[in-house]
Amino acid sequence: MTAPDALAGPGGGPARALIAMTSQHTMPNGRETGVYASELADAWQVFSDAGFEVDVVSVRGGVPPMEAVNPEDGTQRAFLADPVMSAKMADTPTAAGLRGADYRMLFVAGGHGAVCDLPDDEDLARLTREVYETGGVVAAVCHGPAALLDVVLADGTHLVAGRRVAAFTNDEERAVGMASVVPFFLADELARRGAVRDEAPPFMPHVVIDERLVTGQNPPSATLVARAAVQVARGTATVSRPAA
Repeated sequence: MTAPDALAGPGGGPARALIAMTSQHTMPNGRETGVYASELADAWQVFSDAGFEVDVVSVRGGVPPMEAVNPEDGTQRAFLADPVMSAKMADTPTAAGLRGADYRMLFVAGGHGAVCDLPDDEDLARLTREVYETGGVVAAVCHGPAALLDVVLADGTHLVAGRRVAAFTNDEERAVGMASVVPFFLADELARRGAVRDEAPPFMPHVVIDERLVTGQNPPSATLVARAAVQVARGTATVSRPAA
């Protein structure tokens, strides 16, 4: 049953939300990685509760790797046990065959692997642009904003240029011992594309809404990012961007 205030999709069915994720299994130092399980499951729970049909996509398709799976977490257990999502996760598509106009929401989950392969996925960048330019909401959390680095809009500008963006910070990267492992500091690369870094103290939940772009700083921010994205899609969000 869909939520009473759920958005309608094409043809009158429920609106669709797409969760994008890395296909990277290991970091350069051999550390196992993948999509961060809580970010994936938390977003799924919020979107499902809001009446969205949830699809998934990964860089290389097939079964995406997952990291930080916590069997004690009720939301993760529910996600892993859901038969519909289990079938979708067993054979994720790539972005090449997807159309942005089919989705009201694109949410990019993190995990350290995201900085290794999301920036190079030209099809995902194209899909992200299409979602945004057809009126959808683009959201990303933690290392997920790596997918936004080379998203260029039809007018030739970067999606993040001039926008306030939250992402995993340099201080957080140092705190988890990954500063010398990641190929770049995500926050720095976003700034090089013109993003305005918006940071909270390390590991505190932090969400930024800038028009139809919603970003969050770290795993504890994932549920809040997903909720804010739903509010933006419904037109009920309080936009956090200050007046120029």
